[in-house]
Amino acid sequence: MKIKKGDEVQIIAGKDRGKRGKVLKVVKGERVLVEKLNIMKKHTRPTEKEPRGGIVDKEAPIHVSNVMLVSARAGNRPVRVNYKVIERSGKTTKVRHSHKMNESID
Repeated sequence: MKIKKGDEVQIIAGKDRGKRGKVLKVVKGERVLVEKLNIMKKHTRPTEKEPRGGIVDKEAPIHVSNVMLVSARAGNRPVRVNYKVIERSGKTTKVRHSHKMNESID
């Protein structure tokens, strides 16, 4: 996948369009959890950890097609990411590559 845990992303579609956040988790390969974005209300039962239960605000997964990676090298702008196969010390490796800056991200 072109987006990984820890990347800074910008949401390009939906109710939070234009906002930025850090990827907390990749869910099932095509969805990501972004820190403090795409918030939903979750009704919880009382448990030992949370004896009161109630309504909790929680991040919901957002599809990868609705986020773009933010690159510091591109002036903190969102960039499209592609893969490029390069050779390093005799081995071929696949790295993430920025279209805008024409250089590898990883």
